[in-house]
Amino acid sequence: MKVCIEADGGSRGNPGIAGSGTVVLDETRTTVLRRIAEFVGTTTNNVAEYHSLINGLRAAQELGALEVDVFMDSKLVVEQMSGRWKVKHPDMKTLALQAQRLAAGFRSVSYTWVPRAENSRADELANTAMDAGADGAEPGIIVNETASWNGATTRPSRLILLRHGQTPLSAAKQYSGVGNPQLTDLGERQAAAAAARLGARGGIDHIVCSPLARARRTAEHCGEALGLDVVEHEGLIEMDFGRWEGLTFQQAHEADPETHAAWMRDITVAPPGGESVHDAYRRVSATLAELRDTYRDSNILVVSHVTPIKSILRRAFDAGPEFFHRLHLDLASLSVAEFYSDGPTCVRLVNDTSHLKGV
Repeated sequence: MKVCIEADGGSRGNPGIAGSGTVVLDETRTTVLRRIAEFVGTTTNNVAEYHSLINGLRAAQELGALEVDVFMDSKLVVEQMSGRWKVKHPDMKTLALQAQRLAAGFRSVSYTWVPRAENSRADELANTAMDAGADGAEPGIIVNETASWNGATTRPSRLILLRHGQTPLSAAKQYSGVGNPQLTDLGERQAAAAAARLGARGGIDHIVCSPLARARRTAEHCGEALGLDVVEHEGLIEMDFGRWEGLTFQQAHEADPETHAAWMRDITVAPPGGESVHDAYRRVSATLAELRDTYRDSNILVVSHVTPIKSILRRAFDAGPEFFHRLHLDLASLSVAEFYSDGPTCVRLVNDTSHLKGV
């Protein structure tokens, strides 16, 4: 799939109140898929231009695009991102590197300079952001509108799914279910990086998390970045690995090879003294229904574990039980699934870890 990005940034004074505007469109540039306006704060026009590009590349990634055509009226950004001009200013180097890392995730990205008159949609959003800043808004996303491609006629309950950061057990590749390990130092940094990304993106209405310490702490980082309270829900805890808790794959297999092999084949088989994947799926499905009812038509950040997140994604994909063994989820990864009250579902992002580069 190819999308087009129209991006623009501006400042009233240089530096001054700065805003960015981004419009993501289909390949023909006739259908708007996403509109984003960000109040960047007090900075330069060029910094705001880069913010508009970064927001567009992130949105294209979330939409599942493979190819991207970028249109901007900033000659500087177009030439720098095309590799023809060097990036000299320290602030610009950081932003250019961030944009380059995002761009590397696509099959191809092209950059085209256009006159300002041909970039009016993005310019309007940039001015909306600057107006909000002039009225006292805090830096962050002011407009974040997504069009529906799936035939839905209602607004979705959008679940932003975040796996917790690293713990000593995950670092050692040990089964970690209802035990309560804390985050490692790396896990804290992973959680902070995810929180920084979500805080910059904005648009989240509620945070719900598993009460287990590793998820709760990850959610607390996000709550601080977003200015939101964290609500715990028992239905989001990890599956219970029973007597396999704390064992590696090899250790569990050696302890009970017949049961372990059956468990790998059949999601209705439970670890000794534990919970089957199927039982965890039923529990999480009930929790999902409750969240959709409680936070109807909202953007909900769900901070949880591998099995609950896979369960929610399985519902969104309408996939079979084999789904659990065919999807990998990294620590502190982000996925996005939408559920519409009139039936359709849409998965916009799976296992994104771009915010963890350099952590």
